[in-house]
Amino acid sequence: MNGLRAYAAVTAAYWAFMLSDGALRMLVLLHFNGLGFSPVQLAYLFLLYEIAGIVTNLTAGWLAARFGLASTLYAGLGIQIVALAALAQLDPGWTVVA
Repeated sequence: MNGLRAYAAVTAAYWAFMLSDGALRMLVLLHFNGLGFSPVQLAYLFLLYEIAGIVTNLTAGWLAARFGLASTLYAGLGIQIVALAALAQLDPGWTVVA
């Protein structure tokens, strides 16, 4: 039964991670769109986001092989929650669009 419980926990964490990642992308898109960024500038923003995602996935794969899948997944989920909380604290006056 422990195996099934662990599977359910990892599956739930993965789903939560994917949902928070989608929410994070939409918040970033809407925030920068509200600041007046053009569609091309937003496309470049997401190009950089995807490149960072490649590096992150390679690093997470190495960490998962070294420390275990569950602990790496939970750590990633925690980082996503912290990132969402940090974005919620942004002051729109800090960013100036040229």
